[in-house]
Amino acid sequence: MRWPIYKASNVLQTSGVIAYPTETVWGLGCDPFNESALERVIQIKRRDAHKGLILVAANIEQFDFLLHDQDEAVIEKLNASWPGAVTWLVPHKNRVPKLVHGQFDTVAIRVSSHPMVQQLCKAFGGPIVSTSANFSGKPTVKSAIQAKCVLGPYLDFILSGPTGLANAPSRIIDMETGRVIRG
Repeated sequence: MRWPIYKASNVLQTSGVIAYPTETVWGLGCDPFNESALERVIQIKRRDAHKGLILVAANIEQFDFLLHDQDEAVIEKLNASWPGAVTWLVPHKNRVPKLVHGQFDTVAIRVSSHPMVQQLCKAFGGPIVSTSANFSGKPTVKSAIQAKCVLGPYLDFILSGPTGLANAPSRIIDMETGRVIRG
């Protein structure tokens, strides 16, 4: 494992907040089960806590805690779209903290196709928060240098690397209704 991935994983495991590249934009990440880290992400972004956050993983198995009781047809549908820039809204059944699901009965989940994100989630041992690296309503940062300039004082680590080649944020689809929320 490369040192920066190990360092980023260690920061996540110790309540830290990081910036990292994804398929499309730079993201802010933290341990989705650490309340203080979640609160920091919400504060950094200046985001309404009722909106919820996206979780990203290295593979579908990292979402077993959410999906273990789903129909095989649902799992096949998710697998057909992953890895990639498709985010699914799935019932959370109170298996994630309120700051992750916000005011909703669903939680947004995605299996990343970005090699660094996959390595990071594997090193961390599960999904992480993936929300755009910006202040709410402002443009997202486009590089490690910009992340340092804009968000640096608020971050514990910046995992430097290129974003993927996708040119739009992930598509968001409600698993139960099939309704496209974004994209």
